[in-house]
Amino acid sequence: MWKFIVRRLLITMPQIVLLSILVFIMAQLMPGDALSGLIDPNIDPAAIEEQREKLGLNDPWYVQYTDWVTSALQGDLGQSFRFKMPVSELIGQRLVNTFWLSLLTLIITYLIAIPLGITSGRYNDTLRDQLINGYTYIGFATPLFIFALVMLWAFGYGLGWFPTGGSVEPGLEPGSFAYIMSKVNHLLLPAISMALITTVNTVQYLRSEIIDTKQKDFVLTARAKGASESRVYRRHIFRNSLLPIAAYFGFEITGLIGGTVFIETIFSYPGMGLLFMESVLQRDYSVVTSVVLLFGIASILGALLSDIILSLVDPRIRIK
Repeated sequence: MWKFIVRRLLITMPQIVLLSILVFIMAQLMPGDALSGLIDPNIDPAAIEEQREKLGLNDPWYVQYTDWVTSALQGDLGQSFRFKMPVSELIGQRLVNTFWLSLLTLIITYLIAIPLGITSGRYNDTLRDQLINGYTYIGFATPLFIFALVMLWAFGYGLGWFPTGGSVEPGLEPGSFAYIMSKVNHLLLPAISMALITTVNTVQYLRSEIIDTKQKDFVLTARAKGASESRVYRRHIFRNSLLPIAAYFGFEITGLIGGTVFIETIFSYPGMGLLFMESVLQRDYSVVTSVVLLFGIASILGALLSDIILSLVDPRIRIK
């Protein structure tokens, strides 16, 4: 088991290094650079060139990359010209909001997906299965940003059940009960909107696993021995069908990254996704490169987590 984890980690490290190189090169192709927005463009060009030389922006790209990585490993991600603060501090503030949004979305996703997937798989080709499949087909066909806009219009502006922007009501004392409830209230609509769409993959995956497991020899043997249908489902089918869902957990995390960009932008929720969109539009060089790098690392670690979980539930895939 530990050999497998070590080998996966050894594969992951070069992936992160390659990702950082690609992010840096793409950032170099963006209009502007780390100096853009930090100084008045109307000042003497000689003074601007002096600052570029001082910051090393005239060095070869590989020298700039080495300096960038060295600073990043020390926690220095540069300065945001739009927010006038260190990027590491800015990301730290936004990352907390995105974490809670992603966590609540995952909880809601599994609370919906597991019962629906089990019901659809156990009673396949019945009316309830057709209704659940209808929901998943609609979910597959509906773009997340369109669905989020409808949810915002209906439950935010129309019915007024949820806030339409922000992460907390202004003026509340941090840590108080009212503050916490306001935080939760601002999280609910974005999390539900994202979960209702992302859950369809898990529902169909679990349904297929249950239908496939029902045909396995060990299930037929259990029935032949006289085991009750409830015992067959509880002890054999459900248990074995849920194992791949655990392995799929890491990829759920990866899928949330793209979802938060749309959801946070639509709901004006101050997280990493909204920060990314704002920084791209404002050409905030340092913030864009840092956020893209963190998103990429999160995707790689999500895949690593899925492999580790799958190796725990299915020893056949472990590398000897």
